[in-house]
Order: sequence, then C-alpha cells, then structure tokens
Amino acid sequence: MSTDETDRPGRIDVPEQLSYSQEHAWIDDSVDPAVIGITEYAADQLGELVYVDLPEVGDTVQAGDEVVELESSKAVQPLVSPVAGVVRAVNTEVSDDPALVNNDPYGEGWLIKIALDDNEPDMLTSEEYTRIIQS
Repeated sequence: MSTDETDRPGRIDVPEQLSYSQEHAWIDDSVDPAVIGITEYAADQLGELVYVDLPEVGDTVQAGDEVVELESSKAVQPLVSPVAGVVRAVNTEVSDDPALVNNDPYGEGWLIKIALDDNEPDMLTSEEYTRIIQS
C-alpha cells in the first residue's frame, strides 16, 4: 500500500477543478448540465449514509434551496443547492446504494445535474474551502 499523502488518515480530498459552497457542496460547472454533490468532508462528518432523497428531474431550484436529503445513522442533513437552475438528472444509483456518496463523493457519488440559470454562483475555490474545513 502506498504511503503518499493521499493515503494518510484524516486527509480530506478537495479537487482543484471543482468549486465549493460553505454548506459543503461541490459543483463542476465545466460541463452542461453542471454536476453537484457533497464534499468528502461532509460525507465524513455525516458518517455512513443509509438514505438519499433526490429531487425530481424538471424541478426548478434556487440557490439556497434544500434539494437533496441525506440521512445517516448520525443525522439527517439537507444538501443546499449552491446554484439556481433546473434539475436535468439525478443519480438514482445513490438512492439504491447510498454508500456510493461516502466511498466516491466526487465521482460515482454525485447527486444531481442542473442546467444553470444565467447568474454566476458565489462559490469558493478549493484553497478557500480547504481553509474553512481546516479551521
């Protein structure tokens, strides 16, 4: 097993190509529709997820809306949308297997895809988000 810094316990992955919200959501707006999920930090804080309630395709959301409900043995936590737009896809795989969010939050554990409205989202860079979770 490798011993590089990505394998050290307690290290949280914060991919540079994504943007982040203070509510621990990530967004990849380099694709259309934009892909949204929760950060590895949020997944770690929640613990093992047992249930994910997704919105309906076609739902219109505003930035700040609670769009996904995540339930673990520790807590029920909403995902607050960092952007406004229309839901174009939902990851039904995470409904069937919520552990995907814990195991691969930036890959197969994505939650929703949104066609963004014209407003620029107020997001954090990976460096800014890292400073928040380390404080």
